[in-house]
Amino acid sequence: MWQIRHNRGVFQAQALAPRELFLAASALVRPATTPFYAKLDQTLNASAFAAHARALCAPAYSETGHGRPGIDPVVYFKMLMVGCFEDLASERGMAERCNDSSSLRAFRGYELTETTPDHSRWSIIRQRLGQEIYDQVFILILSALEKHGLRKGQHLGIEAAVIAANAALKTLVHRNTHEAYWE
Repeated sequence: MWQIRHNRGVFQAQALAPRELFLAASALVRPATTPFYAKLDQTLNASAFAAHARALCAPAYSETGHGRPGIDPVVYFKMLMVGCFEDLASERGMAERCNDSSSLRAFRGYELTETTPDHSRWSIIRQRLGQEIYDQVFILILSALEKHGLRKGQHLGIEAAVIAANAALKTLVHRNTHEAYWE
């Protein structure tokens, strides 16, 4: 193997010491997961999130076995959580981030040698799952967080619409109607 170096206007070729082409997976350094994702994973596991999410999503998956296997719903929802927590706006960005990070691979249950889902497969599962399933999974996550004391506060609401703002901060008014989220 050779390395080309530029040194004061002159290109020089230099032979490099041979490196190993293949490494055993056991020889790779396995970084610790971030405390946040480790705690989130413990919370989800303690509330049997995986079993409940798979049961909710089962009608959206083909039982015939034709075509490519679908993305595991648990992996899909964990990838959406990563996108939310790390402010990733696109499915392509979420897929790249989840593929690139070894700690996020561990959070989703992937080994370093496994291929993670491509962003193009996300649109298929997104289209198959209806609004009712997303709502039920959202309730599952909130109840798991509440059960473990991780949801605090009196008011909780999530809005995902993008709206152009046309207001000054001085004119904003807090309008708490005390309605439940689903109302």
